[in-house]
Amino acid sequence: MKSDLFLPVQTTDFEVNSRWPEAKANHWYENQGWLAGCNYIPSTAINQLEMWQQDTYDAFTIERELGWAKEIGFNAVRVFLHHLLWEQDYAGFLARLNNFLAIANRYGIKTMFVLFDAVWDPYPKLGKQPEPKPGVHNSGWVQSPGANILKDQNSYGQLRSYVEGVIGYFKNDDRVLAWDLFNEPDNLNQASYNDIDYGTEKATLSLELLKKTISWSRAINPDQPLTAAPWQYDWSVRDKLTTLDNYMFSHSDIITFHCYENSQKIEQRILALQQFNRPVLCTEYMARHNGSTFEEVLPVLKKHNTVAYNWGLVAGKTQTHYPWDSWNKNYLDEPEVWFHDIFRSSGQPYSPREIDVIKKLCKKPDDKDSYQQVA
Repeated sequence: MKSDLFLPVQTTDFEVNSRWPEAKANHWYENQGWLAGCNYIPSTAINQLEMWQQDTYDAFTIERELGWAKEIGFNAVRVFLHHLLWEQDYAGFLARLNNFLAIANRYGIKTMFVLFDAVWDPYPKLGKQPEPKPGVHNSGWVQSPGANILKDQNSYGQLRSYVEGVIGYFKNDDRVLAWDLFNEPDNLNQASYNDIDYGTEKATLSLELLKKTISWSRAINPDQPLTAAPWQYDWSVRDKLTTLDNYMFSHSDIITFHCYENSQKIEQRILALQQFNRPVLCTEYMARHNGSTFEEVLPVLKKHNTVAYNWGLVAGKTQTHYPWDSWNKNYLDEPEVWFHDIFRSSGQPYSPREIDVIKKLCKKPDDKDSYQQVA
């Protein structure tokens, strides 16, 4: 029998008017200090489901890999969840989330959880997950919710207990930095669909789900800020924002964005987003083939006191060290220049020079230099 914690929160207004004032958001940010880290999934998991399901949750690998993150100076991770995990076993799912937070906290790492994701495979299924397709970037990553739910607005209510249950359980937990409610809802990701008509209306449907998710989340009133990260890139003129991007920026407590371009481009994004007078966090960057490297981009993020989450920590079953074009181009061997990720599964860094750059920018003066390269 579920406790009151998991019962629906009764609200009278669809839009709960409780967005953090600018002063509160900026005060929260001042208390964090500069945060830098990565989007994290253990190297032994191909997607969110394999990361969190009971049979494949790998606390040993998480412990080891977050230890490597700590040793190079990272103090933050962004981690994706999935509504099917709640539906499968909400109590076990919460227990595993709590275990993850305990591990991260031991290393001084705060966690941003992502509830929904609009990118990659739109037909997620519980159970044993597929093996990686050789040489293909993120061949098994799954959307949350899948297309079947997103197409049917009458089904959105079944997601409510997931949103309220997860946020409600951790609403006062200072190990959780923030709630990223919906990753790139404006990313049509049309290559993943056979239904072209659905692909074109996906942004409209995503907006409807995001509105409900924000309403449910506001009713919980967590101590942590809420946000949603757009995919579109030109935010310089507010009057020209898409409807979805404008909604995200005007309803988020803190402003988050993605940019896989060079230092000049990412600085343009940061300056454009300062118009909102709220903390700015870059929750995805670093694609070496695009000129988005630690050497070039991380100094810019630190210069502007912009929180920095690169994509990937340890190359593994997601294979995100292969580039995006691996979906259309065959890679018989590992690319000479990695796209994402920092370490091999052995702990050996892809580039010792990058490790030096990261440590120099991220480590505090009184931190001990404890990182040891594993041969």
